[in-house]
Amino acid sequence: MSPLAYGVLRQVTPTAAVLLAENPGVMTLDGTNTWVLRAPGSASCVVVDPGPADAAHLARLAAQAPVEVVLLTHGHPDHSEGAREFGRQVDAPVRSVDPAFRLGGLGLDEGDVIEAAGLSIRVLPTPGHTADSVCFQLDDAVLTGDTVLGRGTTVVAHPDGRLGDYLASLRLLAALPAGTVGLPGHGPELPDLVAAANGYLAHREQRLAQVKAAVAELGGAPTARQVVERVYADVDRSLWEPAEWSVRAQLEYLRDA
Repeated sequence: MSPLAYGVLRQVTPTAAVLLAENPGVMTLDGTNTWVLRAPGSASCVVVDPGPADAAHLARLAAQAPVEVVLLTHGHPDHSEGAREFGRQVDAPVRSVDPAFRLGGLGLDEGDVIEAAGLSIRVLPTPGHTADSVCFQLDDAVLTGDTVLGRGTTVVAHPDGRLGDYLASLRLLAALPAGTVGLPGHGPELPDLVAAANGYLAHREQRLAQVKAAVAELGGAPTARQVVERVYADVDRSLWEPAEWSVRAQLEYLRDA
C-alpha cells in the first residue's frame, strides 16, 4: 500500500472503508487498518480498531461521526491505544473482550450480533494471536484483526496467545464460504479469506514440524532462541524476537500434545 494512502478513507466493499494509521513498522506492516463500517445510505457508522493514540488519525475518524459503537479485535496498543479517547470524542461506547479497554460497560461474547449503522455484525471468537482476539463477520466480508494479515503471517503472542487456540481459529475461518473477503488489521484486503486461512494452517504445520525436528537435533530442552536460530535462520533478525513468542507457543503445544 502506498504511503499516499495515509489520511485517506478508502472504500473497500459496499459496507467497509479503511483509514490507514500512520504507524508503519516491523509488526504493523504499513500501519494499522482502522475500519469504518456502514450500510449504504446510513448516516452513522461503526469504527473497528481506532488504532494508536494519534491525534490526527483520531480526528479524521471523528469526521465520520455519528459513530454508534467502537469495536476492538483485540487489545494490542496498535489497535486499542486510541479507543477510549476516541469513544469519548464521538460519544460512543467501546466494546471489547477485555474489560480494560471498554467504555460504557458492554463486552463482546461469542455469538453476539451487533446491530448498528444498518448492519448486523456477528462476533466470531478467534483466540490464538491473543486470548482476547475476535473477528467480525459482515454479510460480504470478515474483519480479521491480527488473526489473519493481509501480507505475511501473524505471531502467536505467547504466553497470552496459544497455538492450539490459534489453529482452531484458523479452522473456523477456513470453514467460511469460499470467496469470503478478508479485511485484516494490517496489510491489504484478502479476496479469499478461506484460501488465506488454509495457507496459514499449512504454514503452521510446516513450522511445527521444523520446530519438532530442531528440538530432536538439539537434544535436551533447548531454549526458544536456540530453536529460532535453526528454524528461522533465513528470516530477518529483526523478526527473531516475535518469532521467539511463536516458538514458545509451539514448544508448549508439543509438550501438551
